[in-house]
Amino acid sequence: MIRRLFSILFLALLIFVLCWNHTLENPKPVQSRYVKFDSQGTRLGNWEGPWACVLDSHTGLLWEVKTDDESIHDGYWTYSWFYENKGVKNSGDCYFENKRCDTSDLIIRAIQQARCGKTSWRLPTAKELSTLVIEPTAPGSPSIAVDFFPQTKHGDYWTADSSKLLSGVYKHLKEGAIAIDFTDGTTRTIPYRNAAFVRLVSSN
Repeated sequence: MIRRLFSILFLALLIFVLCWNHTLENPKPVQSRYVKFDSQGTRLGNWEGPWACVLDSHTGLLWEVKTDDESIHDGYWTYSWFYENKGVKNSGDCYFENKRCDTSDLIIRAIQQARCGKTSWRLPTAKELSTLVIEPTAPGSPSIAVDFFPQTKHGDYWTADSSKLLSGVYKHLKEGAIAIDFTDGTTRTIPYRNAAFVRLVSSN
């Protein structure tokens, strides 16, 4: 009788522990900060694809998503900083221009393409771009939500913040623009001539 009672109590305790662990491992789903959109501007579910842009619901900013298809949005392309006759033309590397690439080339083409239904693509400010920086989700990953922003590289990404004084080995070049390194989220000022990555943004 006592042995049977202990068996029942043990079984009840085991069921309780299993149910408790299941609750911990399967929390209620949390609404994602990021929302995917396809190239035409149609909203997608978190597990749907392919997606071309991501809306950050915290800031209201729509971000370009990089690819690996040698299109104008390929994540491997780099650009010198050039906009409205300021900076250095055509000192980056891409395949979609007859010459080499600069930031204006990408902006103009993204606007012509109406990526995700938008024609207001531009370089982000340093403050805007820094909102994407997070702790790496895995060893060796860039400092961004890679599940939503694939093809993000370890390296500098240009911002719109220009006319910044250079220092150190670049001092003789006088001015440059701010870039954010998605290896660790470091912000630095680099010369316009440098070949850096770009992630465009639209705010409306």
